[in-house]
Order: sequence, then structure tokens, then C-alpha cells
Amino acid sequence: MKNFIEAILGPKINGVRVIPVKTKITIVFTIIILVSNLSSNYINLIFNRTELVNLMKQLLEKDLKDIYSYANIQHDIYKMNGNINEAMTEIEKKGLSELKSSKSIMIGVKANGEILFQASKLNVRPEKLADMDSLRKIMENRQVLTNENGEEEIRSEGFINMEFNRNSYFAAYKFNKNWDVYLIRAEEVKEFYSAQNRNFLIISAMIIVITVASAWVGIVLLNKILALIGSLTKNIMKMVESQNLELIDMSEASNDDVSYLGFAFNSLSSTIDNLVSIFRKFANRDIVIKAYRDKEVKLEGIQKELTIMFSDIKSFTFITETLGTDIIKLLNLHYDNAIREIVHHDGVIGAIIGDALLAVFGALDDLESANKNKSYQAILASYRIQELAKNLRDLMTEKRDQLIKQKKKLTKEEEKVYRAVLLEVGVGIDGGHVFYGTIGSYVRMTNTVIGDNVNAASRLEGLTRIYELPIICSEYVKDDVESHIEGLPMYFMEIDTVQVKGKTIGKKIYWPILEEHYTTKLKKEVKTFSAGLEYYYKGDWKKAHAEFNKCNLTVSKEFRMRTESLKAPKDWNGIWQMTTK
Repeated sequence: MKNFIEAILGPKINGVRVIPVKTKITIVFTIIILVSNLSSNYINLIFNRTELVNLMKQLLEKDLKDIYSYANIQHDIYKMNGNINEAMTEIEKKGLSELKSSKSIMIGVKANGEILFQASKLNVRPEKLADMDSLRKIMENRQVLTNENGEEEIRSEGFINMEFNRNSYFAAYKFNKNWDVYLIRAEEVKEFYSAQNRNFLIISAMIIVITVASAWVGIVLLNKILALIGSLTKNIMKMVESQNLELIDMSEASNDDVSYLGFAFNSLSSTIDNLVSIFRKFANRDIVIKAYRDKEVKLEGIQKELTIMFSDIKSFTFITETLGTDIIKLLNLHYDNAIREIVHHDGVIGAIIGDALLAVFGALDDLESANKNKSYQAILASYRIQELAKNLRDLMTEKRDQLIKQKKKLTKEEEKVYRAVLLEVGVGIDGGHVFYGTIGSYVRMTNTVIGDNVNAASRLEGLTRIYELPIICSEYVKDDVESHIEGLPMYFMEIDTVQVKGKTIGKKIYWPILEEHYTTKLKKEVKTFSAGLEYYYKGDWKKAHAEFNKCNLTVSKEFRMRTESLKAPKDWNGIWQMTTK
């Protein structure tokens, strides 16, 4: 049975079934034939229905004329003997004699919807017509004419679709002046079409059986015609499993395009083998593209202008001591989301070093990402990483709250674990000309980025702890975004001018604020901080301290502490020298 299924549907490779071309061809043609024949059958049904409807209208109109005449006769009899019930009973008997189907009806309806008489085989005899909308349409269609004697005469007749006893009906109607009612003769739609629908289903079933039988014959014939395709597929599957390319035996091949496909595969096997080796060594998209284009990978690099993003998990020592080996699960949970965002924003992973992540933006210059500003993409990815960290913290807080509801109180160890999983991430971003290329050996190699700006991004990340900000970037990043993005969707708040350890000059650092986060309240706080920073640079620490005291931003805490003496140092030049990395 298994061999039979594989012969028709193909074998499974890594849990995925590889369907043979002959099966696909058979299925496609089977579907086409089925759709074609069933469509023809359905079109024929529609045309027949049109003719049936026309015929039905003629029959309904004939029945209605007979009832109309008979109703007038009974009205005359009623005028003579005064027995209205007997007259209406006779009308109903006459109408019932004309009905052939179980749901056929003949009714007399007054203008207010009251049913004066009803002829039907139904057990339901409503006092009033429920479908008043149809009655209104009938009344709207009536005409008031003047006869030869100058008397007004109401004429109303035609066809309409209506509802009765919650079923849909075809109906013919005519106004009877003597009884002051609308005579309606109607046939239920489904009942009317039932025989035709039954024939349609029978013919459709016959079409399906014939088509399936034809498809089976087609499979047998295609098996013979396309035997080489099966051989090619089988050989290629073996190569995929072994990850080794081999030449396919084409000694029994015939002179057709399938055979040409096999020969072409053999001629390209060496090139594909090289590409497979390259794909094993590299994961980043830029390296894969370069390898595919150049057909080789060299141990070399170039000077390139890139933006570097460095993220680090805060309090990592405490987290490691608390979680032990479970730190791997937490890191993987964080990195899985963070790396996806970096790749989504056209970033390349430079390195993963424990709790730190290095990403490069601007390296994918052969893709559409070349048209996107690398620094702007780095900032967007940084904010997404912060959002993911916050979402993770919220999730952990929710789980802690659930535990508290169950246990009423957490142990000290559980509280410690809870604090450990509340990941907070700092991000530093810098950019400029760096060395970007491939290092290692021809046995195992990797791409890397080396340069002063890489170290600077790491130092900027370290400053996030001092200034208590999520993201800090350099002046290069600010200028790169502002010079390439029109209608800048963010604001760069100047934080400080810092000379980090190991450097001889000070550089301005900034907090990039996305437009959606830059609220009116935040603008006010930024304005207050910027005013304090201006006094701070000038050396007027008394005024600076006063402004920082009015600011509620977390970054102002560092400056309140610095200016607490209210007096700047004698050699103050506006640059703060960091003594630690």
C-alpha cells in the first residue's frame, strides 16, 4: 500500500511529500476536464431553467384565468343566495383541483394582507400574508383605468417572487374586482426545480466517474512517457539526503527535453557543489549573495561606511547567578525575537557574545535595502528590541501575578528569579568607515566588522546605564539620518559631550526619540533638560542645577548629581571625562 501511494503521490523527504510531475499533470487535466464538463452541465441547467420558468409562467397564467373566471361565477351565486362561505369553499375546491405539487398554493389576498381564501395541500392556513413587501409591490403595479361607461376599473396582474410559509415561490397574480382581492397562483421554487436538480446531480456524478477513469488511464500512459523524470527525481533526492552531488546515469535517455534537463543538471553539478559548500559556511545574506555572484569566497575585506548597533543585557551577572543553566533558554527567547527584527530591518549579525549582540547595517548593498538609510534602520531595530524586552517583562510579570493568585505569596527565591527574568537591554549605535570582510581560514570562515566605531558603539551602550536611557547614538548617526530622511520622523535629544576612557577628544551623544513617542509632555521635559544642558556647557552650574531639578527625565538625575556643588571646575570645557569603560 505504501509503495502504491508513493507511486502516485511520491515519497516524503524530511516530512514533505514530493509529488511527481505526471501526477500533477493528471490532476490539472482532470480538474480542467471536470470543470469544463460540470460547467457545461450547469450552463445547460440554467438554460433549461429559463425555459421551464417561461413554461411555468404560462401554466400559472392559465390556472389564474380559470380561477379568476370561477371566482366571478361564485360571486354571482353568492349575490343570489347570500352564502359567502359556500362561495369561498367552492373557490378553494376549484383551486385545489388545479394544484399538482404538495406545496402549490392559490390564495386570495386583500389589500391589508388578509387572506380571504386559500387552496393548498399545506397544513398551514395563516389569516394574514406575512410577506407584505411582495404585496406592496403588487399594489404598486396596479393601474386605474376608465371603461366605456366612465367607471374606474383597477387592473393589476403580473409575476413576482414571494415568500409563503417561509418558502420561496414563483407567483402569478391578478386583481379581482368582485371579491376585492388579489388572486395569487404560486409554485414553490425548490419543489419546482427538484427533478431538474436531481438530473443535474446524476449527470455530474457520471461525469466525475468517467473523468476519474480517464485520469487513471492517463497516469498509466504518463508513467511510460515520463519514466526518466522519475529516475531523475529519485537520484536528486538521494543527493539531497547525502548533501553530495553525483552524475546521473543518462545512458538510456531518449532525445527529448526531459533528457536535456538531465544532461544540463550533470553539467551544472560542479557549480552547485561549490555553492552548497559556501552556504554551509555562511548565514548572513550579504555573504550568500556575494558567493552566488562570484562563485567563490576569499579571505579579504574592504573599507566600508556602516552603522554599528551594540546591544547588551543589563545586570547579566545577577541573572546568570540566579538562573544558572536556564540562562540559555532566556537568552534564546530574547535573541530569537531580537535577531528577527534586526534581519527584518536589513541588518547583519556581526557577533553574539554571551549577553551582547553586535549588528551591522548598510552591508546589504546589493539588495533593496541599499535604498534605505542604514542608521535609521538601526534605530528602528533598536526600538523594536526594546519593545520585545518590555513585552517579555510584561509576560513574566503576568506569570508572577498568576502564581501569587495561586500561592498568595512568592518565596524569596521565586522573587529573585522573577527579578532575574525582567530583561532590560541597553543599545548603543555608532557608525563610520570600518573594515568589513571575511576572516578565518578556507576550512571555516566568518564575516566580521572591525574598527574604532565598533568599540564606540559598545561604549555608547555602556553609557545607557549611567544616563538611564534605552538607546544612545553618536553624532554620526544623527547626521546620517538627518541628511538622508526627509520630514524627519524622529527627534535627536542631545544628552552630553563625553570623552570616554581611552580617547583624547569629547564627542556629543544623543537620545533618538521616535515621532510617535515624542509627545507634548515629553517635548516640554526635553526643552527643560536642553536649557539646563546649555547652562551646564557654559559652566553656569547653579542655573543648570535649577533646570535639571525641574526636569523629570531619568537622564537629569546624573546631571543633578554632577552640578550639586553649583560650581563648575576651574578648567571646565563642557566635556565630561569618563573614568570607566
